[in-house]
Amino acid sequence: SDGQFVTKWGSYGSGDGQFGWPNGVAVDSKGNVYVADTDNSRIQKFTSNGVFVTKWGSLGNGNDQLSHPCGITVDSSDDVYVADSENGRVQKFTTNGQFVTNWGSTGNGDGQFNCALGITVDNSDNVYVTDICDNRIQKFTSNGHFISKWGSLGSGNGQFFAPGGMAIDSGGNVYVADTANNRIQK
Repeated sequence: SDGQFVTKWGSYGSGDGQFGWPNGVAVDSKGNVYVADTDNSRIQKFTSNGVFVTKWGSLGNGNDQLSHPCGITVDSSDDVYVADSENGRVQKFTTNGQFVTNWGSTGNGDGQFNCALGITVDNSDNVYVTDICDNRIQKFTSNGHFISKWGSLGSGNGQFFAPGGMAIDSGGNVYVADTANNRIQK
């Protein structure tokens, strides 16, 4: 936590423990590390020391198939949520990669995405997703029921231009990397 180097793992490729443009990283309550392996359209799971555990996903749009997953997060039950960016949806899996559910479709209506990118959960396991091309944040229950949305294209307070990663603190404040505006918004 003080920036001292500890370890590293992985190399370019499509084998176990190799990556093609790794994007999102999440850690569960047991210290397992999940990586959104974007160009390989899969999720890989490792121990905290980088030992390969399992993988899931393949290119496609069926249940448990992915198309360039970017964001990944884990809730209090260690369920794994993936921003399945090019399929315009979120997918939910167990800690071992068993498909649970998915929600969303391509579009700009409530519960739709034009490139789901960042994803995180709050202390109540609500799921927040950045929609990079619609310049907004959407909030859902852990089962995918739409709760709310905010944001629009612009550079004013509460507006976004290509929002990317995000995080939530213990007080429920949402921090968004407002990428093309070169700033963080809380």
